[in-house]
Amino acid sequence: MEASQTAVNGAASATASQLLVDRSHRETIGQQFVENPRMTCRNVDVYYGDKRAINNVTLDIGSNEVIAMIGPSGCGKSTFLRCLNRMNDYIDICRVEGEIRLDGQNIYSGEVDVVPLRAMIGMVFQKPNPFPKSIYDNIAYGPKIHGLVATKSETDEVVETSLKKAGLWEEVKDRLDQPGTGLSGGQQQRLCIARTIAVNPEVILMDEPCSALDPIATSVIEDLIDELREQYTIAIVTHSMQQASRVSQRTAYFHLGDLIEVGTTDQIFTRPGHQLTEDYITGRFG
Repeated sequence: MEASQTAVNGAASATASQLLVDRSHRETIGQQFVENPRMTCRNVDVYYGDKRAINNVTLDIGSNEVIAMIGPSGCGKSTFLRCLNRMNDYIDICRVEGEIRLDGQNIYSGEVDVVPLRAMIGMVFQKPNPFPKSIYDNIAYGPKIHGLVATKSETDEVVETSLKKAGLWEEVKDRLDQPGTGLSGGQQQRLCIARTIAVNPEVILMDEPCSALDPIATSVIEDLIDELREQYTIAIVTHSMQQASRVSQRTAYFHLGDLIEVGTTDQIFTRPGHQLTEDYITGRFG
């Protein structure tokens, strides 16, 4: 019994030692680059004060693909996702270094207005956050403030089209004047997706969009993500490896702020090339 426990402790110690390998030698392996990328990230570092949360990440995000970002809690995947539309600007102690480009334009350039940028790179959060307005006004608000609609008929068309793309139109078309907050959790999340679509984004970021939903609502959102890929580029952070395997074409694995491995989702989940990726996929830690 003592020998068995010693072996277990030794294995745990070996794993812990492996996790503390010299991070300066952690070069990303796999498929970091794609042809005709929609977004390019080069040597991205993120600091919270003096603490570095993201370490030298280089990654392309392809047009009309879903890329899933996975890794254990605290690995930096959500921090990196928020870099892609400058959401970290709201955090005073946060500093982003390196270069992130959308269609060739550096989004951290001083000439970039973050308001239209966040319309082009929309975000859906972990918890549904509809505005305290009607279903109709939740969708119409963005197009109005961005000057995308000029008449009531144009606004009506955008509202209907966005709700249809989000798979919500048939469920709410007869109660558009009712509060968005009165919808179920899954419906609220689809309302938030419709709100994002309404301002004609190029990229949609999703930060664990199904973690607060039941399995049925999760399935609906996952089917929607697959449909939206035909028109949009999507980057999703998920704590669920099963979800990543279902919805994405490429997967990026993060660990302790490093981008460890990137590849096709099938390759990452069946033939990972890095030991840390394999350990996470097989449940040895995470």
